[in-house]
Formats: sequence, C-alpha cells, structure tokens
Amino acid sequence: MKTSWIADSLNGIIHIIQTISWADIVDILLVAVILYYAYRFVRYRRAGRLATGVIMFILVLVLCELFGMRTMQYIFRNIFQVGIVALLILFQPELRSALEKMGTGSIKGIMNISDKNGETMLLAIRETVIAVGELAASKTGALIVFERNTKLGEIAATGTVIDAQTGSFLLRNIFFNKAPLHDGAVLISRGRIHSAGCLLPLSNQNDINRDLGTRHRAALGLSESCDAV
Repeated sequence: MKTSWIADSLNGIIHIIQTISWADIVDILLVAVILYYAYRFVRYRRAGRLATGVIMFILVLVLCELFGMRTMQYIFRNIFQVGIVALLILFQPELRSALEKMGTGSIKGIMNISDKNGETMLLAIRETVIAVGELAASKTGALIVFERNTKLGEIAATGTVIDAQTGSFLLRNIFFNKAPLHDGAVLISRGRIHSAGCLLPLSNQNDINRDLGTRHRAALGLSESCDAV
C-alpha cells in the first residue's frame, strides 16, 4: 500500500514536469520575484509587523478550511472581505512609495543587498559611546537612533541619506552647533549611519515632565511606537 502511494506520487510529479511549459516557468519566476521584492520592501518598514499579522490571519483561515470549522470560516471570510479594504488603507504609504520608486529606482539599486554584520554593529556602538561622551562634555545635545527589529524606512525618508561608516568624529560633526543636519535625529541601521536630520514622532503622553524639550519627547515617541533604542 505504501509502495503504491509512493509510486503514484512519483508518477504525478513526473507528469507535472513533462507537461510544464516555458510560460509556466516564466510565470513562476515572475511571481517569485514579485514576492521577494515585496518582502524586501516591507521588511524595512514598520508595516512589516502588520504583514506578519496578515500572514498569521491567512494561516488560521486555511486551518479552519482544512478542519471544517464552519462558524470560524464564516467569521474569518467576512473579516477577510472587509480586511482587504482595510489593508489598502493601512498600507497606503508603503504602496504609494513602492509605486513612486518603480519608475525611478535603478536596477543596480534594486539588486544591491547588504547583510547584517555583528562586528560593524559593535564598532558603531563603540564609536557612538565615544561621541556621546565628548558631546556631553561640551554640553551639546544629540539624538541618535539605533534601528533594531522594527525597520524605520519612513523615519529615514524624512532626513538626508548619508550611508557612512559610524565614527565618533562624524557624529560630532553632524551635531556640531549650527551644522546643517544637527537639528534632527541620526539613524544608525545595521551598524552604519543611514541618515541624519530625521524627524521623529513626538510622544502624546500628558504626564511627561514639562522641563523636557522636543528632543526628549521625540525619543519617547519613537520608543512608544517601535523597538528602536
């Protein structure tokens, strides 16, 4: 019985391979490319967490279908129908940004992939500690954001892209009084200074000490909305 099932499965796979056409191959490759770049685009934004929730929702719906849970199917199907419209609204900034970049992004930029490097991050931390110590000694304010799991593409878009190795001298130059980029936050992503002069969301808490300025409220506001340091 088991041998017969294996033979039938192998015959089915062979049949699929024999009947596949070039159009099918191109179709599969195009879908794979679209899904890959959709993943790359979403993972650098806070919507990545939302996308994870959507995937979990779809998995639960599939399980309900498999196990014949009719009541759950009815509930999830209705939620899913309304959810499509809700997703278009929630992902509106990401969809707009993606459509704008489709006509302006170069192939070289799209194909460029950089991996996380633990040594680069350790170097960035050491250099930041040195810079912060020297800034504190001169009573110079600074706002430095370390990106973690939640990607901050929207925050980076509000500043000026630098994409440089993190160094204490560079950080001190950025936050030097009256420097063009000193009024805003520096975003450090994957151990590199990604951008400077970034605008952060202010905290809406009413019980914050009134002696704290806009920089402090911005730091609190970002901490409330993501896991950045």
